[in-house]
Amino acid sequence: MTGDKVLVRTAQRYRAFVDEAAEESPTYSTLAAAVAQDRDILRFLVGLPEAKRQPNLLLAAVRFLGGVPADGAELHDRVLAGADLLRDTMLARATQTNEPAGCAALLPALAVLDGPLALVEVGASAGLCLYPDRYSYEFDGQPVGPRQPVHLRCSTSGGVPVPSRLPEVVARIGIDLNPLDVTDSDDLAWLRALVWPGPAEAGRLQRLDTAAAVAVQEPPTMLAGDLVERLPDALDLVPDGATPVVLHTAVLPYVPEPHRSTFVERVRSLPVRWIAQESAGMVPGTGRTHAGGWSPSFVLSLDGRPLAHTAPHGGRVEWLAGR
Repeated sequence: MTGDKVLVRTAQRYRAFVDEAAEESPTYSTLAAAVAQDRDILRFLVGLPEAKRQPNLLLAAVRFLGGVPADGAELHDRVLAGADLLRDTMLARATQTNEPAGCAALLPALAVLDGPLALVEVGASAGLCLYPDRYSYEFDGQPVGPRQPVHLRCSTSGGVPVPSRLPEVVARIGIDLNPLDVTDSDDLAWLRALVWPGPAEAGRLQRLDTAAAVAVQEPPTMLAGDLVERLPDALDLVPDGATPVVLHTAVLPYVPEPHRSTFVERVRSLPVRWIAQESAGMVPGTGRTHAGGWSPSFVLSLDGRPLAHTAPHGGRVEWLAGR
């Protein structure tokens, strides 16, 4: 592909992000629109591997290094003036958003499994979604679990089977190419930089910090490496008598084909329960795959069977008819 075509394709990627971010982060929507028209920033981006050109990563890295730019002009100046450090940061880091609110959508699926449960999360980031039993919940005002510092509110539709109790979790195991440690100040700062600026920002940052405090008190077991290669190692750590549950949220679009298919086939061949919260089509049978791999809402599935549509950053579950 010629240089001009790569520039055009990268610009299109940022134009698509304009609509994706418009509601949750008008600031990022505006900045993405500016990038799509800024040939200097586009040239900077095409100097990176394709997987590192994503809007989430650029904007998080800029924020990590110096805060959210006020406008496209400031973004332009900061990218050009700090290109070397920004490039190094984007190459070293990855989009590893760790939103504990996703546990509210996982809870109805976890509740139907025989316990005790050993959770194995692939693409776990810092592992903050490995604590569904350490958080409390409110589904349309209906409480689940004794009140905890991390309290998750969720709106529902379609007859969500709200559980009456929390699951019993006896093991928390995470797999990630680059596991993050919430006791490391740089890693925690990176997690905070991944939160989009906007109406939900303050609540998400407070939730992140509070969930990080939970993980400090009871650290998960984190394995560094590929989700297919390290899965057997993770399952070897499951205690006797526990039900192994492989789970993941917003991971598969980052896994290229055919490796994604290899992972799906591997999980299906193992004696585990499998909970996925992914964009439509990432798990076979969960809908049509959208351009770029991202859909407006996620599909919650259990052992490959779609159960619900969920909000990408938590807070809403729409149960599917007959599930």
